Amino acid sequence: MIPPPQRLRPDAPFGVLDVSEYFGASSGGVRTYLLQKRRFVADHPGLRQVLVTPGAHDAVHDEPGSRWYQLRGPAIPFQPSYRFLLATRSVRRIIDRERPDLIEVGSSYFAPWVGHHARRHVEVPVVWFYHANLPRLALPGRARERTIGRAVVRGVERYVRHIGRVVDATLAASDFSARELARCGVDRVHRVTLGVDTARFHPGRRAAREAVRKALGVADGPLVGFVGRFAEEKHVADLVAAWPAIERATGGTLVLAGHGPAEPHLRAAAAGRRIRFLPFERDRDALANLLAALDLYLSPAPYETFGLAVCEALACGTPVLSVDHGAAAELVRHSGGGALAPVADPAALARAAIAVLDAPRGPLSDRARAYVEREHAWPAALGRLFATYRQVMAA
Repeated sequence: MIPPPQRLRPDAPFGVLDVSEYFGASSGGVRTYLLQKRRFVADHPGLRQVLVTPGAHDAVHDEPGSRWYQLRGPAIPFQPSYRFLLATRSVRRIIDRERPDLIEVGSSYFAPWVGHHARRHVEVPVVWFYHANLPRLALPGRARERTIGRAVVRGVERYVRHIGRVVDATLAASDFSARELARCGVDRVHRVTLGVDTARFHPGRRAAREAVRKALGVADGPLVGFVGRFAEEKHVADLVAAWPAIERATGGTLVLAGHGPAEPHLRAAAAGRRIRFLPFERDRDALANLLAALDLYLSPAPYETFGLAVCEALACGTPVLSVDHGAAAELVRHSGGGALAPVADPAALARAAIAVLDAPRGPLSDRARAYVEREHAWPAALGRLFATYRQVMAA
């Protein structure tokens, strides 16, 4: 791929180049973050952004202040939303051509060699955004406890430590992620925050509640939901296991919106229950309407590095029940907009869900919304992020 000849915002004093494999047509948090950063840059003439992601074919898209390179890469097996970013030569040429002031790598596979290339050729700092909890995802479940499983996890922890040494700084979007990085021996960690589109994800969306329920075929009872990937590490099976007790006590309906390798098993386990499966929702307004229509959002995953869907639910004023581990638990604790339950305990999850559904919604909803407005509106979150970039450059 030959980069476009024109210089991108040549008078802007600061430019960041983002490169990430965690980006696809239906990938959630990282895609949302990078596109929100793109909008933020468009509104700030002193900034410029170059975005490099995999795609079905090579393409370049220019918008005010930003340039997005899509480099053709094959689909990742069993993860159709994602593609491999294999065009390393093209990435090197883009870095050399665009000459950013800082490079942010959102992929653990790309971070080491991008760090080496940046140090040898362009002499700009490289930061790694710790979007995925690699040691916890290497072998989810009981396999971690076996001898070979422990060896695999230790190997992944060494790799995480290696990345931390190659890059100039590592970004963590939660205290949980920062602790996990410290446990792996990573220093130079900067705590940042991610955000939510508070205009789109708003309690006013609850006005569409009856329309959402009608579309789902739900006439009565509370509406409970989860949005995300159906994968083992997300513990969605715990929701399905907890649901019969919740359904008996409340007459509610559970909505599971997303896709992933665990879907056939989840559908089989949900047979005969008031459980609705929805495909991944690409329409952000429709997603906001769904989250606002819920009476309770469930977050069973214990290893989230941030929990964007949880934050979006809180922004809509929807109470959240999370397991008491990981970044989602932090959001619930700090907001006061929900409750916590033990990890991998469907019976306890059911009891906690029933208790939240029985509690007055108003105070939980008000606290949830106020917290997100205060801490996670995108303009403020991204302003703090660019301030962190400047700290890294000054170090």
